[in-house]
Amino acid sequence: MSADVSCRVAWSDDAPAIAAVQVRAWRSSYAGLLPGEVLSALDPAEIAEGWRASLARPADARNRVLIGLERNLVTGFAITGPASDPDCDPIADGEVTDLTVDPHKRSAGHGSRLMQAAIDTLKADRFTRAVTWLPAGDDSTRAFLAAAGWGPDGAHRTLDLTGDGSVTVKQVRLHTDLG
Repeated sequence: MSADVSCRVAWSDDAPAIAAVQVRAWRSSYAGLLPGEVLSALDPAEIAEGWRASLARPADARNRVLIGLERNLVTGFAITGPASDPDCDPIADGEVTDLTVDPHKRSAGHGSRLMQAAIDTLKADRFTRAVTWLPAGDDSTRAFLAAAGWGPDGAHRTLDLTGDGSVTVKQVRLHTDLG
């Protein structure tokens, strides 16, 4: 018997579940990178309010939040929209700005389903190329994306996660043709 799994566009009512997945994923993925007190201070209720507001009033009609479901349990989320980098064309270039799977639900196909839903959404929004950023040292995500046809386009950046330069992350940009 297979699990009942799917993806759909998120609703405002999904905000608490999305926030809970985000907090668990951040605490898992950023342990050792962000200070422990920063991670322990993440408040799912506060984060849910931000999600609720962005889901209710997206800045652009092409900004979408997709959620992965196992029955009625949110297993992850992906965010798509126009690419925001200065060297990208916001009409032709779409971006997957986030692809997050609950740490307890990884390696069960949820990431692949969410990525396919994100690609389908970007195509439906008439983008012809997709980009995404990932930490330069994240070899597992890079391998996952490479297997799906993504490759580096030469762009890189350094994010300052704390605003004071004490915690930075080097990122590389990957892209894929949606044609």
